[in-house]
Amino acid sequence: MILLPAIDIRGGKAVRLRQGDFDQETVYNEDPLEAARAWADQGARFLHVIDLDGAREGAPANLDHLERITSELTLPVQYGGGLRDVGAVRAALGAGADRVILGTAAYTDVEFLDACVATWPSRVLVAIDVRGGRVSVSGWTKETQMRPEDVIDRMQRRGVRQFVYTNVDRDGMLEGPDLDEVQRIGEIIRGRFLYSGGIGSIEDLRALREMRLVNLAGVISGKALYEGRFGVREGQEALA
Repeated sequence: MILLPAIDIRGGKAVRLRQGDFDQETVYNEDPLEAARAWADQGARFLHVIDLDGAREGAPANLDHLERITSELTLPVQYGGGLRDVGAVRAALGAGADRVILGTAAYTDVEFLDACVATWPSRVLVAIDVRGGRVSVSGWTKETQMRPEDVIDRMQRRGVRQFVYTNVDRDGMLEGPDLDEVQRIGEIIRGRFLYSGGIGSIEDLRALREMRLVNLAGVISGKALYEGRFGVREGQEALA
């Protein structure tokens, strides 16, 4: 497992939201590139970059920051937020993203999902963002009645093999992951997945490692890293 530091971009700044609430935002760095550079200097092996403006607006809004990060740094980046047509996905990959994360459109546009999986099978992940036990879309602003288990099953039948699973209720709360939930999701996903939501301490990372889920490929952390609960190298050692 690897640790992926998160860089959420809104208004040109690196921020974090509390439980996905755009009204509860904390700015951690005025420049996303400098945030990325800090994680790279600490030994990050992969970055998780989310375009919050793009997620709300339905089209990428921060590709310039993605390109700055990928041109200045050598570590790979996965990018999501507003990728709702093939052109947007091509633009993100063209800006240097190693992988792309699909959200809203993966649920609503089957032809788009199929095209992305067929064209970039190893570079596409689907976001499963869960609030109150149901999947949320449109940058966490709209709730659906879909259960994550049903969505994962449907996506896997269409060829998706990589997921980012986020417990939105725990995101930014630093209260730890729901290990029972992670276990349940790990048993459903046939490919690989990354977990995000509630990481608050090095003990949380160790607890996830000790679950020994062979398909849990990594853990995404933002607020805990920004607030110094642990460092990148320390976190990576806990997961290794």
